[in-house]
Amino acid sequence: MTEASNNRKRLLLIGGGLVALGVVAFIAFAVWFLQDDAPDEVAIDSAAAQVAAGAETTDDTTSDTADDGTTDDTTTATDAPSTDGTTATTGADSTDAPAADGDLSGTWSVDTSIGEFSFADSTGTFVGFRVQEELSSIGSTTAVGRTPEVSGTLVIDGSTITEVSVEADMTSITTDDSRRDNRVQSALNTSENPTATFVLTSPITLDDAAFDGEPVTLDAAGELTINGVTQSVTFPLTAQLVENTIVVVGSLDVVFADYDVEVPSAPIVVSAEDNGPIELQLFFTR
Repeated sequence: MTEASNNRKRLLLIGGGLVALGVVAFIAFAVWFLQDDAPDEVAIDSAAAQVAAGAETTDDTTSDTADDGTTDDTTTATDAPSTDGTTATTGADSTDAPAADGDLSGTWSVDTSIGEFSFADSTGTFVGFRVQEELSSIGSTTAVGRTPEVSGTLVIDGSTITEVSVEADMTSITTDDSRRDNRVQSALNTSENPTATFVLTSPITLDDAAFDGEPVTLDAAGELTINGVTQSVTFPLTAQLVENTIVVVGSLDVVFADYDVEVPSAPIVVSAEDNGPIELQLFFTR
């Protein structure tokens, strides 16, 4: 065998080795970046625990401040004479707390200060989606996108929820892989339709469990708008009153084409479902 043949053989072996190494590296790269565990789905127990944990932190801070002998700036309820000679309770606590008879009437607003938004830990306020994908050489995985930029109000009159309006800034949505973000923004057409909204169209009657701090399931009939397209939906929700906060979680399966949303694609994506759940986790305070 000539020297030239030997050289060609060595080059082929080296080239084949490099190709094989490249394939292995690509698979490892894809598994590392694209098949990370998806964040947990929304659940009332974990959402309610965030409120309870925040209340405990506040109580501990107040206790530590008192033990240190420093001044506590927290506004507390005080008794003050009213103009008609009776004694009235004043202060921030009296405004925030439900009435003694359990009346929840009033306007409640989304409070993004409760909990700290964490994509991976499913904490804080957010609205998002989940999509099942099949990736080349990897298999099934779940793509998740979430935005913490949410605002809204909930109005209660006696035992009836009369109004709900929620708006999410979809330009702030991020996914579990930054390389998906631009494709998601394009699919949702956020340059032209930056917000998604839900507006209640039928009142919801609350049962006694809602006033006792028990989790209750609700069917919220309303209009969901994504990408400028509005559809009538019934959003299944679970709500619970925790520490003067109304915690709401929910998940609704939608067909993306109904909202003129095309599922994002990429060379590594073999297929992606054309439907998936829209999920939300919200905290309302009065």
